[in-house]
Amino acid sequence: MDKHTLQGAVVRGIIKDEQVEPLLVFLNEDEQQTADTGTGEEQLRFVRSFGDIFITLGILFVAVSLSRFELQAYANLIPVAAFALTAEWLVRVRRLALPGIAILLSMLYFTSQVGDFQTQQHGLFTAGLMTAVAAAFYLRHKMPFSLLPIAAGIIGIVTFLLRIDLGELSIVLAGYGLAIFAVAMWFDIQDTARQTRLSDCAFWLHLLAAPLIVHGVMVSLLSPAGIEAPYREILTILFFIGFFLLALYVDRRALLVSSISYAIYAVIQLAEGHVIRLENITLFVFLLFGVFIVFFGTYWYRARSLIFAPIAKKSISAYVPRI
Repeated sequence: MDKHTLQGAVVRGIIKDEQVEPLLVFLNEDEQQTADTGTGEEQLRFVRSFGDIFITLGILFVAVSLSRFELQAYANLIPVAAFALTAEWLVRVRRLALPGIAILLSMLYFTSQVGDFQTQQHGLFTAGLMTAVAAAFYLRHKMPFSLLPIAAGIIGIVTFLLRIDLGELSIVLAGYGLAIFAVAMWFDIQDTARQTRLSDCAFWLHLLAAPLIVHGVMVSLLSPAGIEAPYREILTILFFIGFFLLALYVDRRALLVSSISYAIYAVIQLAEGHVIRLENITLFVFLLFGVFIVFFGTYWYRARSLIFAPIAKKSISAYVPRI
């Protein structure tokens, strides 16, 4: 609410002139309180209406149809250019985020068809080209989702250059994930109220960082050469608890998606190893985690305020949404 609007209310006789300043102060304080206590919710701002979904379906139909033409090598740059021009209209002019995501994914797909990943040289070229396309898209349209393929592309390039075998060194994935998590937190720290585009940038990076961290740690824990059962399953559950507390503290539920699947696996493995004796254990575990998700989905912020109340006033809590 601005002063000009309130002055218009004075002209129409709705309020008195002397009420303008006190009312403006009150409204601004209320808006600030809403921003501070707006729970830092992970708003999915990339969908505004069903029209966005409708347009996105059209883009996907076009992309799938073009992919069936089996274009050869550099001929795939033609649909890349066509989608780039479409983005000028739908993303830059109309600011449609979900169709923009579909356009970028389509561009990356056809870019990937320019080369191949069967050799080190071609793989590095293709990964670099795809990363460059995503980076150009971000610089042109400032679309937060673009950061996800950029980060994934950088991971691919580094892996190619260092010749890392991720099958044997899965813990490296966790290192990649922690690096991306750090960048995501850098965006989050600049917008703890979750009101700007920076929060959206952090959301997509968190979405990529979580499976990398969890997969890297869990593969290392659950590998045959790792820790013996049942200790590895117990460590898996402890890791999940720690990961949950981290997600709760930074107020990012996106971090939990991949870790829950591993926690379910660990509990089932504990049961099958006769550490826990229950019939129909799989159904029981899914029921348990279903209740967990519903409960914390409903009382997320209440649980957050109760668990982290002792550090709510600490300096470190200034870098996360208000507890």
